[in-house]
Amino acid sequence: MFPELNNLLNTTPDRVEQGKLTLLCDAKTDGSFLVHHFLSFYLKANCKVCFVALIQSFSHYNIVGQKLGVSLTAARECGQLVFLEGLKSSVDVFFRAQAEPHPLQFLRSASLQPCSEVHTWEADAGNLQPLYEFVREALKPADDGQAAWRCPVLLVDDLSVLLSLGMGAVAVLDFIHYCRAAVCWEQKGNIVALVHDSGDAEDEENDILLNGLSHQSHLILRAEGLATGFCRDVHGQLKILWRTPSQPAAQRDRSLTYQYKIQDKSVSFFAKGMSPAIL
Repeated sequence: MFPELNNLLNTTPDRVEQGKLTLLCDAKTDGSFLVHHFLSFYLKANCKVCFVALIQSFSHYNIVGQKLGVSLTAARECGQLVFLEGLKSSVDVFFRAQAEPHPLQFLRSASLQPCSEVHTWEADAGNLQPLYEFVREALKPADDGQAAWRCPVLLVDDLSVLLSLGMGAVAVLDFIHYCRAAVCWEQKGNIVALVHDSGDAEDEENDILLNGLSHQSHLILRAEGLATGFCRDVHGQLKILWRTPSQPAAQRDRSLTYQYKIQDKSVSFFAKGMSPAIL
């Protein structure tokens, strides 16, 4: 995890808020450093983590995690981390017989039905249920009633991939809704999900997903590339928005914006125009 980001969010692994939905968003930059931060943060906080990784392999996350002071291998072996490797699992879905529905069964059972008036293909909107069942089973309380971990956490990297694979935005929002009911409300856990903002005005499905999650989120972290282009000493800016969805709009939002530089084992944050290289 990145201590400077913890300071900006006013949190530590010893003081974890519960029942929250955190939306991570990246636009014209790579926001994966935020995923690595929250993964290592919740593991250090002794939380039970279900990680649905649709972008990278387990070894990739493990290598980065070691730089941040956590071992994903050890966490998985002791039962703290349940890792769904989308890249590897997709091969199993297509080429291996499954006795039970696979979490990513929609890849195979989508049947690729043609959409009306458009020469594209769309997956069956109901087929994210196996993925939800996987998450619920992974984060269910222990049978003996004793909580070995502080609270359950669902981490998804990233939801935009589901849209690319043919799922509709409404189906993905329904999936998050059911996960919130099971994880945030029933078990007082947290959900962290990354969504890519393509910036394409014609990508309506991505806009629906991003707007829908934004209205539900308690915390939004949006990483953006610099409008001026590449800079060696400033890699982008991070907008942090704290929200209280139940409050009126004028009272519920508070935001801050910082620029950042990603280093090998850390990320440094500073106010706009206040980079040490400039000063």
